Amino acid sequence: MTNSHQESARWREGSECDSSSSPPNRRHFLKQFAAASAGTYLAGLASSTSTNLLRAAEPTQFPRAQIAITLDLEMARNFPRWEDTHWDYEKGNLNEPAKRYTVDACRRVKSKGGRIHTFVVGRVFEQENVDWLKEVAAEGHPIGNHTYDHVNMVATAKDQIQYRFKRAPWLIAEQNIADILRENVRLANFAIQERLGVSANGFRTPGGFATGLLGREDVQQMLMELGFSWISCRYPSHPGVSDLQGRPERPQQAAFDGILASMPDAQPFRYESGLWEIPMSPISDIGAFRNGRWQLEYFLEAIQLSFNWAVEHRGVFDFLAHPSCLGVMDPQMKAIDLICNLVEQSSGKAELVTLDTIATRSAELAATTGASQPPEANR
Repeated sequence: MTNSHQESARWREGSECDSSSSPPNRRHFLKQFAAASAGTYLAGLASSTSTNLLRAAEPTQFPRAQIAITLDLEMARNFPRWEDTHWDYEKGNLNEPAKRYTVDACRRVKSKGGRIHTFVVGRVFEQENVDWLKEVAAEGHPIGNHTYDHVNMVATAKDQIQYRFKRAPWLIAEQNIADILRENVRLANFAIQERLGVSANGFRTPGGFATGLLGREDVQQMLMELGFSWISCRYPSHPGVSDLQGRPERPQQAAFDGILASMPDAQPFRYESGLWEIPMSPISDIGAFRNGRWQLEYFLEAIQLSFNWAVEHRGVFDFLAHPSCLGVMDPQMKAIDLICNLVEQSSGKAELVTLDTIATRSAELAATTGASQPPEANR
């Protein structure tokens, strides 16, 4: 899955990384309709306000930093080979290495006293055997909804929804956009319950949007009607990440400064609708390894910066990764080990939690302190 940079509504971060001779990739696909998807409200918002205006008026301060490890269970283009682009049409066709990495990572984190919050694309459940995911669920790792087909939840035209439907438009020909999106979320809920025997624990939009679902009260309402009280949709913009094309050099300092500066924008808040937002924290594995083509050591450096910010401000660090990407770039799980070790060495200033716990605690703190009101731009 995947990140956003400068547009007010586009999928997870970054600029075009492929050469001009490559097939149109995810970024190109979404850039074609980013402005339309966001609507005139968000377009105006992005051009006329600062990032600070999109922050919660009073970000929640927890007794200790809330550290979450989250994995989006989907296939990612450019991995394991850079020329792999067919995954855009087969997001749920998880390969064996991605499954093994998921199971091993969950075991590893549980041994450290934590749980990984996963978000699964519904088409995964079309595979014959999902015993590996049953084990994950049985061990107490939450299974969240990531839509059935990895659809764009802020689409305003049918050809913006997903590559699969753009290639085969007859699949959705007789439905309107709102019904297509609703059914995609509902089907994923049903698949999780049918194949795993558990209810979906939270919802994450495919891709992250710099302004979350601000201005899309219709989508907020839809998700609440489908049973969700919290979502993970927002991925803050963080300028400075440029494509190193795999060169073994340190990213420019502006990239690390941008990540750190965006952390206040990655804190929980409540929309006017009552729906809670638990944002993803930069930088994701896709942002580092696809968009920046960083070396692993610099990804680990960025993780430590974000973790330290969360501890200092008693805030949230929601680490976002994809086994189909992270498993290729970090097969020894150094990133996950780093996070677990930092929590263990924090002298009680941080704890490993899942996103549902963060949502519950955010609501409880807001009820007593009035913190975590919606961003000013949504009032």
